[in-house]
Amino acid sequence: MKLTIAKSELQRGLARIQSIVEKRNSMPILANALLSAADGKLEIAATDLEVGIRGAHEAEITEPGGLTVSAKKFFEIVRELPEDAVTLESTPNAYLEIQCARARFTLAGTSSEEYPTLPVFAPEKTVPVQSAVLGSMIERTMYAASADETRYNLNGVFLEVLEDSGKIRMAATDGHRLALVDRNLTSEVEGLSSGVIIPRKGLAELKRLVDEDDADEIELAFEGNNGLARKGDVTLVMRLIEGEFPNYRQVIPSDQRTTLTLPVEDLARAVRRVALLSSERSRAVKLELSDSQLVISSNNPDLGDAREELDVEYGGEPISIGFNAKYLQDALAATHGKEVQLSFVDDLSPARVTPTDDPDTLAVVMPMRI
Repeated sequence: MKLTIAKSELQRGLARIQSIVEKRNSMPILANALLSAADGKLEIAATDLEVGIRGAHEAEITEPGGLTVSAKKFFEIVRELPEDAVTLESTPNAYLEIQCARARFTLAGTSSEEYPTLPVFAPEKTVPVQSAVLGSMIERTMYAASADETRYNLNGVFLEVLEDSGKIRMAATDGHRLALVDRNLTSEVEGLSSGVIIPRKGLAELKRLVDEDDADEIELAFEGNNGLARKGDVTLVMRLIEGEFPNYRQVIPSDQRTTLTLPVEDLARAVRRVALLSSERSRAVKLELSDSQLVISSNNPDLGDAREELDVEYGGEPISIGFNAKYLQDALAATHGKEVQLSFVDDLSPARVTPTDDPDTLAVVMPMRI
């Protein structure tokens, strides 16, 4: 393999795979990037056997070929090179020679034949989705996905099409909170008749892809146990989570007996301040609602207590309800709005959190006994 490529293009391709490469030592080769040169393109690929990404980059190919090298070290080298064309050449013993201006490096590698086969998924049809829409849906839901690996069916975000409205929905829950968002799409995404569960890591890589500067549209496809996202010459393939997503609808309070409208920033800052003296284990804060006032408080026997008052429009029965401060903060941050509606039924019922300007975004936070 021998080729010349622009430094900026090479750096971009290597940056894209850094979060994919496997850093654990179960299979050391998964810490490598797979480089393949042919037909005027350098393909840079990586996989952790669950998620794989490959991108093709314009290059001047002198000799086709391929090898694998440490993804992290190769990226660190390229990042420090001068802004000039980079020449890459493989040696017979699978080393990679890197030259840029007057800088030269030799990096140990392995044969490309030793690299595991990347997940292959070639759907007959893909559906274009606006990157901004997809990115906002991920931001509003992924925070609520469970990180508990024993509850594997909650370790991702559920994606489905709503039969009554035709909207696409993302929903996530870890058993303590729920986040969901609905959006209209111009095209119908196939393979979602019963919904799919996209794993956290795959969703994080999809978010990085839609956040790239030139990402106006992303092509999506789902079939069986596989999901695919494509942007130009970059393809992301992931293995979906097998299992049944719980019936999340049953935890959404339908009765909104008590509703408050508050500025998001004021409420979020008050919760953040009061949480400084909350119990480090429970992170509990108490919301006490009475005539025209919301009092947020916390108590820690070892440290002290905190209390902050906010003016609200309320004239109903007093309510006192506890929440995990982090869960409440995450829900408020995901609204991406200026004002939020908080809805309660009683002291022991979940709270609904909805931005006033986006009724299709919803968070539910379960209460705590304090």
